[in-house]
Amino acid sequence: MSSVKATQLRPGMVIQHEGQLYTVFSVDHRTPGNKRGSMQTRMKNLKNGTMIDYRFRAEEFVDRAILDEVEFEYLYSEGDEFHFMNTQTYEQMQMTREELGETVYYLIPNTTVKIEFFEEKPIGVDLPDTMELKVLETEPTLQKATASAVMKPATLETGLVIQVPPFVNSGDRVKVDTTEARYVQRVE
Repeated sequence: MSSVKATQLRPGMVIQHEGQLYTVFSVDHRTPGNKRGSMQTRMKNLKNGTMIDYRFRAEEFVDRAILDEVEFEYLYSEGDEFHFMNTQTYEQMQMTREELGETVYYLIPNTTVKIEFFEEKPIGVDLPDTMELKVLETEPTLQKATASAVMKPATLETGLVIQVPPFVNSGDRVKVDTTEARYVQRVE
């Protein structure tokens, strides 16, 4: 086991919590006013499949499970099945939407990811820190709109909806932080 700070938790990570293995489905970094920050997580128990919500203090350390990481290339999805190919052996495998959780919003064909195995069973996907995704739909840019704190919703090619600045248009490519589903920058 290796310890990581709670602020480093990412969707798809596998941690040991209260003696059980959990895969992190979603993470929300909260800093309410002048109070201490916390990481609100939604996790799935790997043994019985139950989902729990748990809040870690930002300064808390969490035990990350040591897993075998194998590099796979994401190929395509068929319904709720997501198909991957081992980049070394070319063997193919699939995982379900339920097993992948929110990581499905970052999977675009030909993306190389690391799939984590525990006792030779695939349990999660380790995503890159940022992904470049295409904006499918967003409100048109308003003329005379300045780069202010006003954000607008944008639907990306994977179905993920994020808040983007007013100058981002449909068809643009944007860099997205995979930990917080947050806009980073527009890609030229």
